Amino acid sequence: MLYHTFRALFHFMFRLFFRLKVIGKEHIPEGKPVILCANHTSNFDPPLLGCALVGRRVHYMAKAELFDIPVLGWILPRISAFPVKRGGVSKESIRLSLQLLEENRILGIFPEGSRSNAGGIGKKGAASLALKSGATVIPSAIIGGYKLFRKMTLIYGKPIDISEFADAGSAGIEQATARIMETIREMVISYESK
Repeated sequence: MLYHTFRALFHFMFRLFFRLKVIGKEHIPEGKPVILCANHTSNFDPPLLGCALVGRRVHYMAKAELFDIPVLGWILPRISAFPVKRGGVSKESIRLSLQLLEENRILGIFPEGSRSNAGGIGKKGAASLALKSGATVIPSAIIGGYKLFRKMTLIYGKPIDISEFADAGSAGIEQATARIMETIREMVISYESK
């Protein structure tokens, strides 16, 4: 219940204050596991990425430290966030991610890892999870700088096929990650150049 309330509230706020335009919702398959991979520009990115999807929840990994903050630590699990340790591989978060995908849920992941890494080398988690689970990878582009009353655009792109990298081990995961990152960058550049 809390998730749907927050989703509707954020959707209203983003449309009102940032004139949000959403493109490509039809690219997200119904009833299948999906990983939304987006560029990371702000702390507002997680609620923005999922606010336009009325029928399905988007689950997110969040820094484990955030769950220790009073009130926020209570809210986060109720809006489909779960903890992940930074700087290392969290087996529990990987297990939970794969379980969610097995249940045909949606994961929202920012392969850049942090806002300061914009345009840098992508983290391999999204590609690894997609290859292990067979989830559909939807590249997503967040365009605009969260400036009041200036238009922002959220684009859900066409699915990326990374199945050719499934049997190539760690090298395949790196190649799949590079393809995801490159597609997101191309989406941003293409839209901004219009």
